[in-house]
Amino acid sequence: MRYDDDFAIIAPMANEGPDFSPFVNELKAVLDRLKKGRVYFIVDDVSTDNTLALCKSLSENDKRFVTVYAPEDRNVVDAYLRGYREAFDNGHPIIIEMDAGMSHDPMAIPLFLVALEQGNECAFGSRFMKGGSMQNSSFKRFALSRGGTLLANALLGTKLSDMTSGFEGFHRHIVKELLDHKFRSTAHFFQTELRYFLRSKKFAEVPIHYKTPSPRVSRGAIRDSIGVLLYYFLRRMARREP
Repeated sequence: MRYDDDFAIIAPMANEGPDFSPFVNELKAVLDRLKKGRVYFIVDDVSTDNTLALCKSLSENDKRFVTVYAPEDRNVVDAYLRGYREAFDNGHPIIIEMDAGMSHDPMAIPLFLVALEQGNECAFGSRFMKGGSMQNSSFKRFALSRGGTLLANALLGTKLSDMTSGFEGFHRHIVKELLDHKFRSTAHFFQTELRYFLRSKKFAEVPIHYKTPSPRVSRGAIRDSIGVLLYYFLRRMARREP
């Protein structure tokens, strides 16, 4: 079945048991108010609690929620791209990506839809523009996110107020470009790489409130970020881009 008149939300899910009900309840409230929308939960073997069972049970009782079990996923980027593929293949004209676990507020979804309906190809969530915020965040986590944005803008020539947020929305033709692109990142720097890839598109930033789930950022994710950032910076310098 295709959903050509419906927007999609994709959300990778891993060990979301404690926050599953409040997250789903807020999603339902948004879908009820908009009277449209479909949600794709992407679950892989990183999740070791009852998240998969909760998602499957919800999907059986509410057809607006689709559970995609993807044991072949190797990392979080695979989960994002699998979600994009599922939504794209089902014909959705607008696709929104967000984190689960109440990190991102589902009540902001209508803001993304408005931005995309106003002629923008992309809508990027921002914690650092007027109206946005980071909540429950340690200084270290805030510094990594804010500093990462400033460094990425300086090295890559981008101009977004938030280069590391994972709350964003796209028109269908943009998602096709993402699916055809070979991303280098295997961790959360994917969000920065994605914004750099789409730097020439027409976009708007949307203020979001982000609740940090954990103060910890893995060393592997930091190494991935540095490596991919330097790769694109050196390529940019070799092409003598401004």
